Amino acid sequence: MSLLRKMLFILPASLVFAVTGWAQTAAFEGTVKGADGKPQAGVQVKIERQDVKGNYNVKTDKKGHYFYGGLPYGRFKISVVVDGAEKDNKMTLSKLGDTTDVSFDLAQAASGKVPEADESGRALTAAQKAEIEKANKEQQTAMAKNKALNEAFNTGKTAAAANQWDAAIEGFSKAGELDANQHVVWGNLADSYVSRAKAAPATRDADLTKAVEAYQKAIAIKADDSAYHNNYALVLAQQKKFDEAQTMLTKAAQIDPANAGKFYFNLGAVYVNTGNGDGATTAFKKAIELDANYAEAYYQYGLSMMGKATIENGKTVAPAGTLEAFQKYLELAPSGPNAATSKAMLDSMGQSVQTNFSQPAQQKKKQ
Repeated sequence: MSLLRKMLFILPASLVFAVTGWAQTAAFEGTVKGADGKPQAGVQVKIERQDVKGNYNVKTDKKGHYFYGGLPYGRFKISVVVDGAEKDNKMTLSKLGDTTDVSFDLAQAASGKVPEADESGRALTAAQKAEIEKANKEQQTAMAKNKALNEAFNTGKTAAAANQWDAAIEGFSKAGELDANQHVVWGNLADSYVSRAKAAPATRDADLTKAVEAYQKAIAIKADDSAYHNNYALVLAQQKKFDEAQTMLTKAAQIDPANAGKFYFNLGAVYVNTGNGDGATTAFKKAIELDANYAEAYYQYGLSMMGKATIENGKTVAPAGTLEAFQKYLELAPSGPNAATSKAMLDSMGQSVQTNFSQPAQQKKKQ
């Protein structure tokens, strides 16, 4: 197994399928002025849908302002209620994707003066009915699309869980065709291409290219996702595009400082694969600084330092910090996969191996 495979840590992406709003909604807002001409706070505003049953209530804030969103297209009666009595009302049509201002002046309403005729208060015209029917059809189409999208995505997830990469790719690809704005679709599609590349070497290069395209789409939609940058970087590294991989991993660390240690560890792996020993040492050291309990980072840091060791009088002389790195690895992971190698490295430096390191469980009790 290559050193790169041993070292690369692929951070799983958090792929919760959060579907955004499928149909546009409408909103009403306005200001209620009392009989004294001043904004009325705490006044009830009733919003009643006229074409189908639907009742909504909201109160004005301290400035006499109200807002109610998430409404469908339709005809509404909006009323102002004070002490249980309706003081004024207006009929209006909602506008999808827009907010309609419906304000009230109770002094004016009490005087019986209406400044302008509200056309929406009349019976629905044929054009208005057609507009409502069109909006309803669009909503039904959107709902059907939503169902198809979820079915395609879930098909992909089920297939991926069973390592059926062809079916997974087919499902996620279909989901992408139905809605190209869902980053989780492209993230899952990219992961599936990477997995198939590993399982089927014959199509590896083509699948990695497809994975790159999918990760790029995911990042274009959700640029603040560190996992996408990390996993994209690892694909770039497999394609030997190391400068680009370095850029992506550095970006991942900037986006997610809490996991920056893992990203710098991966950056160190990229440097190792390119023969950049100094860069690897710096990256692994940074990973340790960011995560003092990162056992594998200590081990790889120690290995990178051993690359600079010299032989003097038949004894291995490694740079300062090398011995401590291997000792720290054994302290954190006494039975870890690299414990034997760490002990061998210490032996080569003429150091006895400590065997009474603190166990993780003991460390937790101190917290």
